[in-house]
Amino acid sequence: MAVVLNKEQIKEIIPHRDPFLLIDEINELEVGQKVKATKYIKEDDFWFKGHFPEYPVTPGVLMVEMLAQAGAVALLSMPENKGKIGLFGGINNCKFRQQVVPGDTLELEVEIIKIRGPLGVGKGIATVNGKKAVSCEITFAIK
Repeated sequence: MAVVLNKEQIKEIIPHRDPFLLIDEINELEVGQKVKATKYIKEDDFWFKGHFPEYPVTPGVLMVEMLAQAGAVALLSMPENKGKIGLFGGINNCKFRQQVVPGDTLELEVEIIKIRGPLGVGKGIATVNGKKAVSCEITFAIK
């Protein structure tokens, strides 16, 4: 998949920084509408030290955060949102379908389905090798 934005370019749009910038690249971007991003799950990712040392698995809440960061790129790329931040307004219908482990490539896709004033709603799906790992609906509050 082609890289549209690398990590440095992502940092120009969203305020997240290491160790909490949880997306590696943007592969497709329709400003204010849709985004596809990638997170390469590495053995040395910070959460594996404690979750779990003998059985490393990516926490579900961090995968939701990865989807939210990808969706924030789509919303904060809009000219009227330049320089703002996206906060969680809600998470609905979240389902975890498979474990994500070191060596996996997590493909993140968020479609913005509603924008009303400073609020936006996105449908997110994260997959590994084409199999759904997480799905949810995220409400963004733009500040």
